[in-house]
Amino acid sequence: MKFGKIENPGDIDFTLPADHPATCGVLARNDTSKPVSVYVGCAKWNKQELKNFYPRGTKDELPYYATQFNAIELNATFYHMPKREQVVTWRDKTPEGFRFFPKITQSISHLRRLNNVEPLVDEYCDSVSNFEEKLGTAFLQLHDNFGYKNHDRLWRFVEHFPKAIPLAVEMRNTEWFNNAAVAAEVYQLFEQHQVTNIVVDTAGRRDLLHMRLTTPAAFIRYVGANDPESDRKRLDDWTLRLKTWVDQGLRDIFFFVHQNVEMESPLLAAYFIEKLNRALDLNLKKPTLLNEPHQTLF
Repeated sequence: MKFGKIENPGDIDFTLPADHPATCGVLARNDTSKPVSVYVGCAKWNKQELKNFYPRGTKDELPYYATQFNAIELNATFYHMPKREQVVTWRDKTPEGFRFFPKITQSISHLRRLNNVEPLVDEYCDSVSNFEEKLGTAFLQLHDNFGYKNHDRLWRFVEHFPKAIPLAVEMRNTEWFNNAAVAAEVYQLFEQHQVTNIVVDTAGRRDLLHMRLTTPAAFIRYVGANDPESDRKRLDDWTLRLKTWVDQGLRDIFFFVHQNVEMESPLLAAYFIEKLNRALDLNLKKPTLLNEPHQTLF
């Protein structure tokens, strides 16, 4: 992920900001009898930079990836409208309990900018519904220049998006965060329609760390800086914050690790899983092949 990349990440204060005051209230209204559900993964399974993650000779990476992680942030659906046959193929290559989190296609979000997209939304939803029980949360990523002036399009999209498919939204225009009245309005919309407000942690856009949950789910897109020290320290901080949110009522965690150079993403994700297992008393599978002698990702 190149978004938010800077040349000197060592100059950045990576401290997580305090929670938005309304986050605690959202979590307090949750059913805390529900067990904590955690999905951690990467954004891709077949990028060239990741070749050393797989046993030598692996031809089809997804089945192996799905033995190591329980989720994938599916960016492939952003570039091309998914076809039913492709979704079924992906679904059937993964084990029970695996989840796909497909990004909404750019023809909807970026080309038409949510304008007159109802037929495309129907096509997208019809396709991803074929993930069946392996469908996690679909997510909409808005363009950097999609600001409040287009709010009527976002409102219409959210109100008409099929409620059978969980939805998360990532906003990137600074107006959504830096204008308090605008922020309050969109957060109310998301709460009303149970839309998860995505948090992005990337070096060059610290304003995306709004720390405002609108559902009792935390959908976090974490972008490392390819710096072993700060990348792991940031994951330690996220572990502590998620533990706090779980204590307040959080029950669903979706955490996806990106890197500007993706070869280290599986290592960081494995590190994070180990930390979460300890902090939350979980038993998430930690990728095992990473520690074998022939696996060198650095």
